[in-house]
Amino acid sequence: MTVIKPKKTLSWGDFKEIWQYRELLLFFAWRDLKVRYKQTAVGVSWALFQPFFTMVVFSVFFGGLAKMPSDGIPYPIFVFVGLLLWQFFSTALTDASNSLVGNQGIITKVYFPRLILPISTILVKFVDFFIASIILVGLMVFYHYTPHLWGLLIIPLLLLISFFAALGGGLILASVNVKYRDVRYALPFFIQILLFLTPVIYPPSIAGKYSWILAINPMTGVIKAARSALLGGAPINWLLLGISGAVCFVILIIGFVYFKKTEKYFADII
Repeated sequence: MTVIKPKKTLSWGDFKEIWQYRELLLFFAWRDLKVRYKQTAVGVSWALFQPFFTMVVFSVFFGGLAKMPSDGIPYPIFVFVGLLLWQFFSTALTDASNSLVGNQGIITKVYFPRLILPISTILVKFVDFFIASIILVGLMVFYHYTPHLWGLLIIPLLLLISFFAALGGGLILASVNVKYRDVRYALPFFIQILLFLTPVIYPPSIAGKYSWILAINPMTGVIKAARSALLGGAPINWLLLGISGAVCFVILIIGFVYFKKTEKYFADII
């Protein structure tokens, strides 16, 4: 009889194992994608409708009525760039936190690297991101914005930082969610609060001399850099992006370590 026990610490072997199970990783991602749009009336159009109507609502209430500043950029396209990256992060974080509980039947019966589950759920969000980007292209044409080549080249880096931020937080929350199911109820409220602590509907400069505090939020530097790269108006603040990236790296390491320490209990208490 072979007894398989997960290691308590993160090692290079964990990443090698994920690579060995890469086909299973892609299978889970494809399964989640099909389930997401199965038996929906408009299919993948939901990935377009949600950010578009959110942009319209924010533009009316915050851009039109509240006169929120937007660094001289038309508010609809200003807020949509922020929403595009924010929704990638927030939906990835939510789905990753529920990935273990949602697959409890598989976890208790078959062995595979548990890290595959939260990673596969986040991979699906790249599809949603690129579909929703169609609206951004339309807005840039409408408002006569033409991004420079170097501006487009930085987008993969920003997506990578967002991916790691969602994965790090998702690993922590997924581990806690196995034991305490309160996470699925508390997380939507937490994400709503975090939305207003992230410069999605306003520029970081609105905080004045305390704007550096917003950099603790890893999505702050990402969103500001995306606006600078795609819409111009100001050079990329590499210091702000560096701070956000460093915070993201710390969250990712903590997430991996905590996940590995609690992994051995998943099948017993899930």
